[in-house]
Amino acid sequence: MAEHEEKKEESLIEKIVDKIHGDSSDSEDEKPSELKAKIFRLFGREKPVHQVFGGGKHADVLLWRNKKISAGALGVATAIWILFELLEYHLLTLVCHGLIITLAVLFLWSNATTFIHKSPPHIPKVSIPEEPLLQFVSVLRLEINRAAAVLREIASGRDLKKFLAVIAGFWILSIVGSWCNFLTLFYIVFVLLHTVPVIYEKYEDKIDPLAEKATIEIKKHYVVFEEKVLSKIPRGLSKNKKH
Repeated sequence: MAEHEEKKEESLIEKIVDKIHGDSSDSEDEKPSELKAKIFRLFGREKPVHQVFGGGKHADVLLWRNKKISAGALGVATAIWILFELLEYHLLTLVCHGLIITLAVLFLWSNATTFIHKSPPHIPKVSIPEEPLLQFVSVLRLEINRAAAVLREIASGRDLKKFLAVIAGFWILSIVGSWCNFLTLFYIVFVLLHTVPVIYEKYEDKIDPLAEKATIEIKKHYVVFEEKVLSKIPRGLSKNKKH
């Protein structure tokens, strides 16, 4: 009986020890995940940069997964900007000149084949597919409705912080718009989309700590601004109704 009781005590002690080791191992396993969760990422993202841009071919182009296509897109955009902005070429003039040259070459080639005994040129049929066009219009409609809903919410006076952020954004855009026309602004955004994401993806471990420090400083200044300025602004009727 005494031996049986000793065995029970030993098994009980072993179970307690195993439980302690199991809890410590679980806590050690949880530590790396907690550390990973505490890592600051720009704009609070939790996914890789490629997935943030939706994945697929357009993300591959923006992140230079296919260097030929990315370089080609950037080269075409640069050529268009030089043509219209620096050389001051007009879109209607370019389209008309392009159509004149294309039609003249095809017309002369089609008639010359009877004299040189060669097959006429194959002119493909050009038609806009219905489904991709409808998908594009549908996505555009959803984005416009979403933007209108956001602006309506901001105009309702419920979120002062968001209101000031949007006003500051529109003010900055108006200043940039006074410096350059829409084509130049579009080209700048296009170049930034093809350069900034790939640079960030390559050096994100160095950029994120700097962005974290900048975010902390901005929050500190915002707290001071809120205490000295925003707290003194009346919140309007919506706040009075709650009371």
